[in-house]
Formats: sequence, C-alpha cells, structure tokens
Amino acid sequence: MAGIVAAVLFFVAFLINAADIGTNDVFSSTNVMLLGLTALALHVAGIGAGRSRRR
Repeated sequence: MAGIVAAVLFFVAFLINAADIGTNDVFSSTNVMLLGLTALALHVAGIGAGRSRRR
C-alpha cells in the first residue's frame, strides 16, 4: 500500500515540475517528492505491506 502511495506522490511531483505550476512553498514538487521517498522507505521497511496472520 505504501508503495502505491509513493508512486502516486512521485507522479504528482512530476506533474508539478513538468507543468511548471506555481505552488506555495508547502506544496512544491520537492516536498511532494520527499513525501514519496518517505512512503517508499516505509514500504521497503515492511510498514504498510498489509496484514499478516501470526498465530
């Protein structure tokens, strides 16, 4: 799940950068990219990978 979120955030960052959309400092393409990297790191760490059944 976190991997999909990361892919969406990277795509949004790409669109902001490619379209040269003027946004405020909070919603810049760099900040969206860093959020995507955070989600990707959580996915690689195993957080957000889904539920696992342990008995």
